[in-house]
Amino acid sequence: MDGVPTPLRCFNEYHSAEMLVDDGVETVTSVEQKKVERSIKEVVSVYKQMHSLPQPTLLREQHYQYLKKGLRHLSDAYECLDASRPWLCFWILHSLELLEEPIPTAVASDVCQFLSRCQSPTGGFSGGPGQHAHLAPTYAAVNALCIIGTEESYNIIDRKKLLDFLLSVKQPNGSFVMHVGGEVDVRSAYCAASVATLTNILTPKLFEDTATWILSCQNWEGGLSGVPGLEAHGGYTFCGTAALVILGKEHMLDLKALLRWVVSRQMRFEGGFQGRSNKLVDGCYSFWQAGLLPLLHRALFKEGESELSRQHWMFEQQALQEYILLCCQNPGGGLVDKPGKSRDFYHTCYCLSGLSIAQHFGNMDLHHEMILGEEENRLAPTHPVYNICPEKVSKALQHFHQLPLPRQPGPPAPDHLQS
Repeated sequence: MDGVPTPLRCFNEYHSAEMLVDDGVETVTSVEQKKVERSIKEVVSVYKQMHSLPQPTLLREQHYQYLKKGLRHLSDAYECLDASRPWLCFWILHSLELLEEPIPTAVASDVCQFLSRCQSPTGGFSGGPGQHAHLAPTYAAVNALCIIGTEESYNIIDRKKLLDFLLSVKQPNGSFVMHVGGEVDVRSAYCAASVATLTNILTPKLFEDTATWILSCQNWEGGLSGVPGLEAHGGYTFCGTAALVILGKEHMLDLKALLRWVVSRQMRFEGGFQGRSNKLVDGCYSFWQAGLLPLLHRALFKEGESELSRQHWMFEQQALQEYILLCCQNPGGGLVDKPGKSRDFYHTCYCLSGLSIAQHFGNMDLHHEMILGEEENRLAPTHPVYNICPEKVSKALQHFHQLPLPRQPGPPAPDHLQS
């Protein structure tokens, strides 16, 4: 894989073998898997017939138009996401920054004002104006405001009340509920750790015992589940691992078992990733699974693994790019789960995020690119922990770390320290 990738090399070499090989016992899973493989084989076959020298192309302009329209106008189909409106802001803004498309000043200010109306009087952000604060839209809102990266966007965040909200959902065992009275899962620990770090409100008390609780979610498979004792899942595994990276405790994981699990989730025929064992490929796991590999690479390097590559992550980067570019692009803009599915902003964001991970290796000091197709396919790098562009992370950290930690209520100071 050194040098410039050869167009369709992975499909030609790795996808020429017989597709699904099973024991002949038909199940719902085996039937659906065969359908997916046939649809992907058809996509690749049609593409080869139409292009004498296949060069998969990122439909940059179509995606830009789809995203730009979504910032102002959404169809009735998005009514079901009324409680996820900050997520729509994040998915669209992050996709635009990966495409290196500037956000007009007026649009950025309108997004800021909308998100300000989603900020709860008790701290944190809700899924829409007047709703209850929730850790998921809080993560999305803070990320969106950091992507905008202006004084106006930073000043929207009430850091004191945000810390109050995080403390209100922290549980005695170190876990977090998603909202007051809500469910516990490992997503909440990641959302809390991410926003606390970006806004400089991370305190020892806030994450006391959190690393231990996250570790209890790593199961026999090697991946992490939403809560202890359940099946390993790509989204939860990313959230738990990234949270431990933020807390500086990733070395506490069984890193080798985690590596074995995640690399086994890249599908041999499709090139994309599945979220769980014996499940179908899904474009969104291009980030949730592939995004784990930079975190693991760096964790293992810190542990003294000297034979790690200095050019490639530990997955087939070209195969993932082929899957996204050939099988996940809607011709009218936007990206999808798999061939035959509808486009949406969620899959657009995470397919592009995974494509970015597959294109870029390393950091600012050691950077290697592997771009499938023409240079126009190149996306901006994304930060594997926060999933916004690295310069936006740096800018937010620089801004908020100039501000003091918000004071928390406590016992009154002794008389000689008052006045």
